[in-house]
Amino acid sequence: MPKVPIWDLPDIPKGELPPHLELQRTRVLCNSDAPIHTENIQYSGAYASMGVDNSVRLDQFRNNFKVEVIRLSEDDIEFDMIGIDAAVANAFRRTLIAELPTMAIEKVLIANNTSVIQDEVLAHRLGLIPIKVDPRLFESMSENDEPNEKNTIVFKLHVRCKIGGRRLTVKSDELKWLPNGSEFPLSAENSTQTSTSNSKPKTYTSFRCSQSSLPEFSSDPIAPKHPDIIIAKLGAGQEIELEAHAVKGMGKTHAKWSPVATAWYRLLPEVVLLQEVEGEMAEKLVEKCPVNVFDIEDVGNGKKRATVTRPRACTLCRECIREEGWDKYVALRRAKDHFIFTIESTGALPPEVLFTEAVKILEDKCERQNPKVPIFATSDNFFLLVELEMSKNDAANEESHVLNPEDDYWRQPGKHFSEQAVKFYVAEILLAMEYLHMLGIVYRDLKPENKPSIDAVNP
Repeated sequence: MPKVPIWDLPDIPKGELPPHLELQRTRVLCNSDAPIHTENIQYSGAYASMGVDNSVRLDQFRNNFKVEVIRLSEDDIEFDMIGIDAAVANAFRRTLIAELPTMAIEKVLIANNTSVIQDEVLAHRLGLIPIKVDPRLFESMSENDEPNEKNTIVFKLHVRCKIGGRRLTVKSDELKWLPNGSEFPLSAENSTQTSTSNSKPKTYTSFRCSQSSLPEFSSDPIAPKHPDIIIAKLGAGQEIELEAHAVKGMGKTHAKWSPVATAWYRLLPEVVLLQEVEGEMAEKLVEKCPVNVFDIEDVGNGKKRATVTRPRACTLCRECIREEGWDKYVALRRAKDHFIFTIESTGALPPEVLFTEAVKILEDKCERQNPKVPIFATSDNFFLLVELEMSKNDAANEESHVLNPEDDYWRQPGKHFSEQAVKFYVAEILLAMEYLHMLGIVYRDLKPENKPSIDAVNP
């Protein structure tokens, strides 16, 4: 390639990035050994010298953000989220897994269990059975609440294998819904009610009405989502008798409350032919791909040419570029702001409802952001907000910036450091963080309680 004097190079138009920089900013390049340019360039002034504003603007986000549903069935949904950052996509995924409430069996009252499965294992297996009921119809139950028709679902399981009979497989369809609540009488030591001969014995729940009388459940009775989940196997003469109480909870407490079997995403693949691949090479390229991304097109005169027909199916196995020399013909990329989401529901709620409920939770989190603690940032500065409150001894030593580590300076409401003292301590924190970063250490426990260590170094 001939050398070109620098003054003969074409001018880069203001407000536009050169093609190679735009490719690095928006795409992950997948080489035969490893992907490169995987990081997101979030600094707003990264391309300021070229007249390009890299900051995230609300109006720009509104124009670029899109959700496109690709596939929807009873138990799963696949959709594209376009124009968002990986942090937002991951927040959505974590919300689906951990913060959407469902109903799951929490308490198991075992009256008799002569099977080979221990009581604890049996209770754990029951807790993982998905229940087909809308959790939005129930209330969360705290430690002080009594189990009632608004916060508890009761199931009964009573199965016995006859002596001399064949082994019996106990499945989830044996769980019978008790709309009137528990049938087990409360033990005498737990009961505070003085019962008479005519009074109804007190049970482990306090239902005021039958759940079957409610319009939500009259036509759609509560039951396990799948009737064929194996709970236990009983031999001759073995028996299981128990009650299972389901309550409302979230996946961050226990995985049994997670409404999704899985929720995951991947970046949209792009398969680009850098030059035409014809003849035998085209046939070889088609054979290389295990998921049939490529196909052969007849261009006439007996010539055949390889084309990319199903780029979305690419799994990034890199078989097409693994052999030496093929990277000159094929380029594999991933779009950094295009996420293919897949949600598989356990059955408590339809997958499309899970999507909308997760969006509502994220929206609620944004609305609950404390307006008194804003986040400040400019293209040239960042602001570290650490609210430090001082005691009387701190106020006396304010000029010399000497604090008594024994004072509970973070427990004095309404008292704060002066601006000069705050600058001093923030500078100390930044110097310490800079030193740690120089050593390749990331410190993740920065809080006011750890500030006395700074005083020890600066007496």
